[in-house]
Amino acid sequence: MLTFTEAQVLAWVTPILWPFIRILALFGSLPVIAQRSVPLRLRIGLAFLIAFCAQATIPPIAPIELASSAGFLAVVQQVLIGVSMGFAVRIVFTAVEFAGEIIGLQMGLNFAAFFNPMTASSDTAVSRFFGVSVAWLFIVTGGHLMLIAAVVQSFNAFPVSSEPFAFLRAVEPHRWGAEIFSLGLWIALPMVAMLLFTNLVLGVISRVAQQMNIFAIGFPITLGVGLIGVMMTLPMMQVPFTMALEKMLAHFQ
Repeated sequence: MLTFTEAQVLAWVTPILWPFIRILALFGSLPVIAQRSVPLRLRIGLAFLIAFCAQATIPPIAPIELASSAGFLAVVQQVLIGVSMGFAVRIVFTAVEFAGEIIGLQMGLNFAAFFNPMTASSDTAVSRFFGVSVAWLFIVTGGHLMLIAAVVQSFNAFPVSSEPFAFLRAVEPHRWGAEIFSLGLWIALPMVAMLLFTNLVLGVISRVAQQMNIFAIGFPITLGVGLIGVMMTLPMMQVPFTMALEKMLAHFQ
């Protein structure tokens, strides 16, 4: 008769349980995978598959009794780290969408707002376009592979323990919000400069040829220059996006 003890079961379950919880918490807050269109079963299956395949690189984890305060705190730590990683990636996405908000404001397209069912908020046309583009860029450039490597390496930087708040003191995720504005302005700066120059030219024209209705010709010119600028700068979006993603994931490595 096959018999086994509770300690043996705990030793078998421990190597895959804690990575599974951390990765599942990551997938629950990730911008692309956490959408309502992605089934929950798919997230659970992917989290288990990654946790199982990463066993060769994850350092040994000491068994922790699940029905104890240490086990509860360990679960809290895994959830905090996973959600923080998803939050870090979401900050990069939000910064790109914020750049779209700034560009749309300069172009005069921010009045074209609509309801986004994915985020349950109102988005502008340029911001939504940038958001969809960066979501495709995240997959095409291998951002998901970079994220999987980061979550596996996070077990070396932040091993499983019963001290969840030590991670918060070391990483300080509440300070990451400033990255939205710095990265967004950095991405939108070329377009803002181009549209500012266009407005200066239109201002000079209105002073030189006062018989022209600058309000009638200014909007289509600004809109056309903005669309051309978006087409020119969109292929260069990969560099700031990849740099920002690597910078945010470096906190967990």
